[in-house]
Amino acid sequence: QVQLGESGGGVGQAGGSLRLSCAASGRNFSSYAMGWFRKAPGKEREFVAVSSLRGGSTYDADSVKGRFTISRDNAKNTVYLQMNSLKAEDPAVYYCAHRSPGARDFDSWGQGTQVTVSS
Repeated sequence: QVQLGESGGGVGQAGGSLRLSCAASGRNFSSYAMGWFRKAPGKEREFVAVSSLRGGSTYDADSVKGRFTISRDNAKNTVYLQMNSLKAEDPAVYYCAHRSPGARDFDSWGQGTQVTVSS
């Protein structure tokens, strides 16, 4: 099973930026999709973005479209989430996730990293 570890969370100012990183163990990183999700207190887990095989396609949830960008560095087995124009509704625990080739669902999850936005 792939091991995932997020970093880069913390406190960002409203209107400011943060960049999250997620390092993955194992081989063939470029062969599977990687995603970011978030969960705020009292809310359901929300899809944020996904980078498909070899980074060919990215899909951002409407709530973050135009502000957040997912990218990946396959040489470093790392996926990133660049978060710009932070808003009051962005605070949550952010999780990265891995989806095996051919799988419908994400099957490995990181431990999460907390993002807080100060006004």
